[in-house]
Amino acid sequence: MIIGRSPQWLALMAQLHRFASCDLPVLLEGETGTGKELAAREIHYSGPRANQPFVPVNCGALPDSLIESELFGHRRGAFTDAKVAQAGLVGHARGGTLFLDEVDTLSPKAQVTMLRFLQDHQYRPVGGGIAHTANVRVIAASNACLDHLTASGDFRRDLLYRLNALYARLPALRDREGDPACLAEHFLAVAAQQLGTPRRRWTGDALGALCAYAWPGNVRELENLVLRACLQADTESIGLEELAAVEPALVKSPVAVEGHAGGDAATFCVAKTHAVEKFELGYLTALMRRTRGNISKAALLSGTERRQLGKLLKKHGIQRQQFSS
Repeated sequence: MIIGRSPQWLALMAQLHRFASCDLPVLLEGETGTGKELAAREIHYSGPRANQPFVPVNCGALPDSLIESELFGHRRGAFTDAKVAQAGLVGHARGGTLFLDEVDTLSPKAQVTMLRFLQDHQYRPVGGGIAHTANVRVIAASNACLDHLTASGDFRRDLLYRLNALYARLPALRDREGDPACLAEHFLAVAAQQLGTPRRRWTGDALGALCAYAWPGNVRELENLVLRACLQADTESIGLEELAAVEPALVKSPVAVEGHAGGDAATFCVAKTHAVEKFELGYLTALMRRTRGNISKAALLSGTERRQLGKLLKKHGIQRQQFSS
């Protein structure tokens, strides 16, 4: 699931959806943990190949000695351990998308193999003489800048040109205004379900610290931290104390310290989040009181879909039974 409301993230989503409408190769770059595979899946499942396979390939795990067998498959008896014929990853992705993750880790030999395949999408299984044509879309991802790697001679420029027909760079979490708070709320709800704990809430100071942190590990780091904080908490609220226990660096930023000391130095995203939550809680409480807990009637009066209203009520811990008497 891709979550974000920042202008940077919404612009990226619009770009990915434009990519989905065509069938050209795509290169995705971005720091570790920014969600490159999620972005690749968004392209795949928003396009005409959505009902076909999405096959991820960890390029760093492809050994030179087996790369052609792993990618293109082999015939029975092609080598000592080839007791049965086996399709490769390209064959498994037929009709769908082949996702080349960490493409920057390909060895020189693997780069040559990949380049030859990308030139005409033809391949031969190891031990087989007949060439096959692969009906696959290729999406590649790298957390290193391939332009820099080509300049240093570590990555083939002709391979980069084959992969780089369409290009997108995923923004780091620290550059996505307001999204750390949005993601933290989502991950907290998910963590409570996974751990079987009661629903938790962030304090304003905690959200301020989350928004102020640089997130070197990006979304993946935030998700893991929320899980640990949820497990650490003994009360309904998760504040700076719980955050300090799982990641001391989080509470050492100037914004977090000032917000904790003065109470009025919260970042814009924190203030906005709290204002929206306060409005939602007040509005929903008054709405349910007016309709005496009738969710269908409340949805009609508010102009909201019943399902969406149910999610909002659940988010704020509002139960219709409270108003039915």
